[in-house]
Amino acid sequence: MTVSFTKKELAVFGRLTSPQHIQYFLDSLDYSDEERYRSPRSVLHDRKAHCYDGALFAAAALERLGFPPLITEILPNENDDDHIVAVFKQHDHWGAVAKSNFTGLRYREPVYRSLRELMMTYFEPYYNIKGERTMIGYTAALNLRRYGSLNWQTDDTAMDAIGDALDEVKKFYILSPAMKRRLTPVDTRSVEAGLHGAKQSGLYKP
Repeated sequence: MTVSFTKKELAVFGRLTSPQHIQYFLDSLDYSDEERYRSPRSVLHDRKAHCYDGALFAAAALERLGFPPLITEILPNENDDDHIVAVFKQHDHWGAVAKSNFTGLRYREPVYRSLRELMMTYFEPYYNIKGERTMIGYTAALNLRRYGSLNWQTDDTAMDAIGDALDEVKKFYILSPAMKRRLTPVDTRSVEAGLHGAKQSGLYKP
């Protein structure tokens, strides 16, 4: 499928020449506290995104660099929001690009030997505003090439369908009941560091 972007939109993509540059671009955007989902085109137009929008934008940009457009969901317990990241494999190692209201839930260098190894790096910085550790698992990577007929790169109406598809992807849980019971609170300094620059209206209120 040929994606129809304008010359102005393509010029922005043309400047995103590496996963790191994609991350820099996402970091430059305002964090969206809205419930709506934006396609990559709408992210370019509105210059704002939350994690879902950012992951799909990153996947679209990564595809232009020759990577498959893959997204993965980080699964929380009942006291937090989920988190979506775009993942990529470079020289047989996994990395990630992400938009987040938390400083520790963004880019990962492609140095991890498996998707699980990559996902586990998000465990320590994954907590809510009360300092509770909330990550309980993650999903397999979803290849967005399956949804090209939905025009997901340019059409906002495709966002819900992809979200529904992500709900059906295989899930991997990382904590046993005993491990959950033994989890300790995150220290205050770490919570404050993770929230540095956060948009308060976009934070999940447990």
